[in-house]
Amino acid sequence: MREILHIQGGQCGNQIGSKFWEVVCDEHGIDPTGRYVGTSDLQLERVNVYYNEASCGRFVPRAVLMDLEPGTMDSVRTGPYGQIFRPDNFVFGQSGAGNNWAKGHYTREQHERPCL
Repeated sequence: MREILHIQGGQCGNQIGSKFWEVVCDEHGIDPTGRYVGTSDLQLERVNVYYNEASCGRFVPRAVLMDLEPGTMDSVRTGPYGQIFRPDNFVFGQSGAGNNWAKGHYTREQHERPCL
């Protein structure tokens, strides 16, 4: 079975990614804390494609969430499924690009690349 690493970047990518994880969790019967609460064994079939199972029985998404500023990451953490992610899955800078792609690419990229 193959494993998938889900990578979300920027405000838009993280907003779409948050909804993606809500849908995938619902599909597999996983609640916002990462616990299995499903009703069918079929829900656990291939659950390891997107999740790592922690020793405490929690399912943790195999994901990396990135942004140049912490605001979007804070929104994801306080969202409905924000507690399902491990804290070290979040990679972010301290100042954003102000929704300006060129600023993010030409000025911030060189500083943030070593973090990845």
